[in-house]
Amino acid sequence: MDYTDEQAIARAKAFMDGHMKPSRRRHTENVVETAVKLAKTYGADPEKAELAAWFHDLVRNLDPEELDADVDRFGLDPGYKGNVNLSHGKIAAERMKRDYGITDEDVLNAVSYHTTGRAGMSTLEKVVFLADVIEPGRSHPSVEENRRIGERDLDQGCLFALEHTIDYVNSRGEYLDPDTLEAAEDLARRAGNTEEHKE
Repeated sequence: MDYTDEQAIARAKAFMDGHMKPSRRRHTENVVETAVKLAKTYGADPEKAELAAWFHDLVRNLDPEELDADVDRFGLDPGYKGNVNLSHGKIAAERMKRDYGITDEDVLNAVSYHTTGRAGMSTLEKVVFLADVIEPGRSHPSVEENRRIGERDLDQGCLFALEHTIDYVNSRGEYLDPDTLEAAEDLARRAGNTEEHKE
């Protein structure tokens, strides 16, 4: 069944009421506000930004076992099992299609890649990715600088966030999604500062 964006958001909010921690709900609301603002600044569709932002963390607080089952159910890469941080965006996008009738590929991609980024991101994808990183509730050490950069240049704001993610993941010896590295390399290449980014 297809829903209007307003109906889909209302149903998503109802789902959140029973499946999302209050802190994650506040984060989601902050991402919505930030994404709409960035969309207006950089020429993305604010309504699509709002829709994607409401859904981006829809399943983030579900049990890992349920998310692993969704990886199988939706035919996603088995490598996402046991990694809620990387799986939740992919699963949210699949649930948007299945449960809410949302078929806009740009919106689905913005949700699917909001954690990792990817090469060739659309403006909407960049907006949602950056909003997730710099929303007002975030307090990681580099966030203030990231906000300043993101307010004046969308690509540089995303690149800054991606490079810090790569450094952080590598420093912890954790798995780095190839999409993240490819996203950073793509943005660095477009900006002409490829030499600044080293794996």
